Amino acid sequence: MSFKPANNIQDLQYFGEFGGVNPSISDSSTYTFLSAKTMFDTFEGNADGCYLYSRHSTPSNLYLGEALAAMEHTETANVTASGMGAITSVILQLCNAGDHIISSRTIYGGTYAFFKNFTPKFNIETSFVDITKLELVEKAITKNTKVIYCESVSNPLLEVADIEGLAALAKKYNLKLIVDNTFSPLSISPIVLGADVVIHSLTKFINGTSDTVGGVVCGTQDFIDELRNVNDGACMLLGATMDSLRASSILKNLRTLHIRMQQHSKNGLFLAEKFEADGLKTVYPGLKSHPSHQLFKKMMHAEYGFGGMLTIDVGSLDKANELMELMQHKNLGYLAVSLGFYKTLFSAPGSSTSSEIPESEQKEMGLTDGLIRFSIGLDADIERTYNTMRECMEELDILTH
Repeated sequence: MSFKPANNIQDLQYFGEFGGVNPSISDSSTYTFLSAKTMFDTFEGNADGCYLYSRHSTPSNLYLGEALAAMEHTETANVTASGMGAITSVILQLCNAGDHIISSRTIYGGTYAFFKNFTPKFNIETSFVDITKLELVEKAITKNTKVIYCESVSNPLLEVADIEGLAALAKKYNLKLIVDNTFSPLSISPIVLGADVVIHSLTKFINGTSDTVGGVVCGTQDFIDELRNVNDGACMLLGATMDSLRASSILKNLRTLHIRMQQHSKNGLFLAEKFEADGLKTVYPGLKSHPSHQLFKKMMHAEYGFGGMLTIDVGSLDKANELMELMQHKNLGYLAVSLGFYKTLFSAPGSSTSSEIPESEQKEMGLTDGLIRFSIGLDADIERTYNTMRECMEELDILTH
């Protein structure tokens, strides 16, 4: 692909109010006007460059949104207070009572709970399908379907969506394809592959320091304007507003995302190959054994690799917990949910980030008790990390050879 997402971020030039190399932070909840007419025009959305109230927008939020839109190759973007703030706003903007959603069966637990338990209150129903089988997706489409929803790389099973194939289906049936690209920023560009809307939890890799919760919706100017509309815009009326100080902080971290993703991916591939060679059941898109390895290669920007997420299965939840506690004791990382931190994070998704999914459905999709999800950190000496992890596994008889 000729599209270079990191260049698009780098080429944005912002100056602060007093010539600072970082843009000034707009630390105000409300804004003054020199004329009453300008206030009215701004409220109606007709006064470009004017600000009214920080739930609507702020300069700091617009700077970050512009940078993320450049990264995802969309016309514009709107930042939100969390990834779920982005997801819920998009769905409730696009879907009305009586509408139908097709979603990947393996998605973040919060998204699953929103589709399964919350939207039915508004008579919006969701069919969960194996997103890797396009024929099952097409079979699930009804006359009421409005949206196909997936994650580029699914949480936590690391299934890879055929975004081009799904986009062709969406176009054929006049649906919107929404892609959560949280696990693969820079590596995959869903819009270039045909998606309509891209969502991120900025909390994860994009921010990278586990000190902020945030989200973004990247899309067309028309769609983002709809989300921000004061009369019926979901982002505006649901109030999932990002704070300007946080937007400024994330924008600074975004500048190093390309370097961090390269290291996350390098370390992830190293560990995955070692774990697989040790006989562990290992899932990582960069392994030839991954069923969608070739698909990922076809979609990816190669310089950013296959990402920092991998899973291993150690057979039981007790064994998984023992191993994670021991690894934390040995300072290999933290037993914590979330991902994208500079330290490795590990958790058992079945009892944490995917616990909203009923056990029977977890089993059906292949989410086992012994599964450990790793978010691989930025370790400078990944070989040392592997050797200590291997010692932990040998101590617990997870490796027997």
